[in-house]
Amino acid sequence: MIEHSAIAYCDLLSNSLENACVTDNAGKSYSLNAGSDLAVNMILETRNSSKKIMLAGNGGSASVVSHVQNDLCKAVGTKSLVFTEQPLLTAFANDEGYGSVFQKPIELWSDIDDLVITVSSSGSSENILRALNAANEQGCRTITFSGFSPQNPSRDRGDLNFYVPSDIYGIVETAHMAILHYLTDKAMATVRTESE
Repeated sequence: MIEHSAIAYCDLLSNSLENACVTDNAGKSYSLNAGSDLAVNMILETRNSSKKIMLAGNGGSASVVSHVQNDLCKAVGTKSLVFTEQPLLTAFANDEGYGSVFQKPIELWSDIDDLVITVSSSGSSENILRALNAANEQGCRTITFSGFSPQNPSRDRGDLNFYVPSDIYGIVETAHMAILHYLTDKAMATVRTESE
């Protein structure tokens, strides 16, 4: 049951976006603008070096990463993958446990300097953490998106970490989508400007 009016709910979303935090793997903090610029640069460097971007998320976050993968491929022109095709996902989940469903494809398909982006409201899902471990072991760069607890374990696993300070799924997922839309829109605008 939602305890807020529609306007109050939108205010919560706005406040969560205004208070979003970005840190690197050394714990250095950035403003949302500065952190977003770093993320866009990582996306464009991946594109320009003909590397690929792999994205992982569960539930609503799986929908977010599928949307972002579409934008990265179509609008930014970057090779991008998601690992939510049901036959493969259920094969890994059935045979090796759900914690493996992103780890195993990353181990199979990643190359050094590929980029892995994880999106997790809690930041503590086992399969997301195992995906990040696999990405780091394979020499990939990583960006995480999380929410809920400020001490969630995803927040110190990425080269760049976006954190939305809310414990409401809808707020966190919508904020993640808004930030990711900004990143892909800015990357797309940069690619178009460079091609003119």
